[in-house]
Amino acid sequence: MDLKKTTAPVNTVTYNKTAIEEGTGNIYEAITIMAKRANQINSEIKKELTEKLEEFATYNDSLEEIFENKEQIEVSKYYEKLPKPHALAVQEWLDGKIYHRDASL
Repeated sequence: MDLKKTTAPVNTVTYNKTAIEEGTGNIYEAITIMAKRANQINSEIKKELTEKLEEFATYNDSLEEIFENKEQIEVSKYYEKLPKPHALAVQEWLDGKIYHRDASL
């Protein structure tokens, strides 16, 4: 997933209810699908962030030697400015990028 190319909003947005439920015909089912996708996105982002921050990890037991790493701060700021996982999931849903099927059929 390329987070730089996303068009998801960073701020709160009001969505059209009929646009949300269009894919399933049921608003609750659509929200459930988007919530599951948001959890997947959150896991991907968390894994990616953890991998990047591991590069800066120091394994000293000394409390005296705590210093700031500019690259680490920049990485953290980048991830803080990204849209939230639920906003990414809603945008993917509205763009038709989420595949779902009815398991009861």
